[in-house]
Amino acid sequence: MFASLTLAADKPLKPRAHGTNINPEDWVFIDNGVIRLGVKKTSGAGIGWLSRSGSSENLLDHWDDGRFIQQSYYGKKDGSLWGKKPWTWNPVQGGDSRGHAAEVLELSNDKTSLHARIRPRNWGGGESLADCEMEESIRLEGAVAVVKFGFRYRGTETHPVRSHEVPATFVNPAYGTMVIYDGDRPWSNGALTRSQPGWPNEPRKIPEGWAAWVNDQNTGVGVFSPIAKELTCYRFGASPQAPSACSYFAPLVKFAITPGMHFEYEVALTLGTPEEMRAAFAKLKDSLLAKLPPSTTAKK
Repeated sequence: MFASLTLAADKPLKPRAHGTNINPEDWVFIDNGVIRLGVKKTSGAGIGWLSRSGSSENLLDHWDDGRFIQQSYYGKKDGSLWGKKPWTWNPVQGGDSRGHAAEVLELSNDKTSLHARIRPRNWGGGESLADCEMEESIRLEGAVAVVKFGFRYRGTETHPVRSHEVPATFVNPAYGTMVIYDGDRPWSNGALTRSQPGWPNEPRKIPEGWAAWVNDQNTGVGVFSPIAKELTCYRFGASPQAPSACSYFAPLVKFAITPGMHFEYEVALTLGTPEEMRAAFAKLKDSLLAKLPPSTTAKK
């Protein structure tokens, strides 16, 4: 279901896009002296860079317009195709599966914060979605980036209840071990679970609302989405150097997109060991916005 943002099967493979392999004119960076975060302004302001300040090692993935930390929602079948298979209405912040980027309507930033408004594209259909608007507000607080995502739907269709990625998260494939807490006593400092997901998607429970990808040195990047208690995940590629290799997860929530809906939620991103990331997220667990829209209980 969520492989839409993984393999750009309808366009040729290209070299990996990590580290310093970027065009600076396409990016906007913020930096507080602890962490550095970048959004690609030519791809819907998707978050495609997160590193320590002063480091050239990017822990995120920006291989195509589907691979960022970004918003992605799902609706009814609309006749669109992706990879020659039927797809659904799927507003994506970065752009579509054909390599057409979403439009950034507004972008402003200072040294440690950023705000953007975006008109997303339909992943399989390719069209710019004039009846949808996404927002993204980011602020850096020490080693944590707090991101507020927003989605407005001004269309007339009532979509069925679907699972949505909150947010889709693509990480540098050198980070290949996923770490979560999947026990029954959240925030009790219980043992963490490590795994190396395969392909295709695998489900996981995340009662603490966070997950992380780490490397062989046990450091990496984590995302805390307190609105979610489950995720989907996979690893693709025979090696981290493979052209389409990726490490992916997406916290999931279910609701129906209905006319006039406005959905907002907050997530936190950070770097470090799993224990360091968990401690940082624990401090934020009661302060981040985590409210589902009223349409959550709409009929399927």
